[in-house]
Amino acid sequence: MTPTDPHPKFPVICGPTAGGKTALAVELALAYEALGRGSAEIVSADAYLIYRGLDIGTGKPTPDERRGVPHHLIDIVEPTERSSAHDWLRAAEQTIADIRSRGNLPVVVGGTHLYIQSILHGMFEGPPPVEALREHLRAIPAPLRRDELERVDPAAAQRIHPSDERRTIRALEVFRQTGTPISDLQTQWASAQPDRSDRVLIGLEWDSDAINRRINARVRQMLDLGLIEEARGLWSSGRLGPQAGEALGYKQLVDHFEGRASEEDAIERIKIETRRFAKNQRTWLRRLRAQPDSLWLDAVSSTPASHAQSIADKLFTTR
Repeated sequence: MTPTDPHPKFPVICGPTAGGKTALAVELALAYEALGRGSAEIVSADAYLIYRGLDIGTGKPTPDERRGVPHHLIDIVEPTERSSAHDWLRAAEQTIADIRSRGNLPVVVGGTHLYIQSILHGMFEGPPPVEALREHLRAIPAPLRRDELERVDPAAAQRIHPSDERRTIRALEVFRQTGTPISDLQTQWASAQPDRSDRVLIGLEWDSDAINRRINARVRQMLDLGLIEEARGLWSSGRLGPQAGEALGYKQLVDHFEGRASEEDAIERIKIETRRFAKNQRTWLRRLRAQPDSLWLDAVSSTPASHAQSIADKLFTTR
């Protein structure tokens, strides 16, 4: 094999939670370096890995798991602060440009599929927020908000988790201001975006039974690693802000700490909500499957190292 284009397309890896995305990204970075082309650096596309201190419950890769590969957009925000998808996209594009300027390969990876969509197609700006309208929408009981979203924008309701207050309110806010579903406006916005042909989508596929088993095993591992103690420390010190506090695992444990659930019930809710989250992710993944020239891998059929070598052969070398 011989090297091809000195500036190859960079991979954008997506897949369900607990699906082995980070392991694949690290293996791919190492496979790229083994070609002698330069270094690869990983850019996280995860809405909760940005928070300092939320380590176990977010599955944040440890130094051993990173295996010396630089990781970006991890531990960049205090958990008391808010951060938007637009904030992430701006930081990601700048990080990617910086990595390219060093002659290295960016590898974007994450399970926040709104972020994946935005790095591929840009992000719908929408009308500016109106705080009075947002306050009105916050005051509506959550079930009624959900009913309204399902009525006015069923496509958005499929993608937005029922407990995701922030995105539900934004979708309703846009609809009430424009009379058009945010899902329709996002499609129009995507078609007008500048060329992003320098990136290629790679998806990991799991059947629901297999990924649910991995989710349950992952929750047990997080508990063994000290998730309850980590969450209690953040909560008791007042470091879990309203946005970081929505993270899976932490939200359910706060209910336990504040007397709304037993520890056993909280742990069971973590498993249930994580499986539900994975189901919602499958809706996003079906949408992302339409991405031209994307590569989809059966995650059950092979190891991350084997998949990484296959991807490297396709993207970075020619026979």
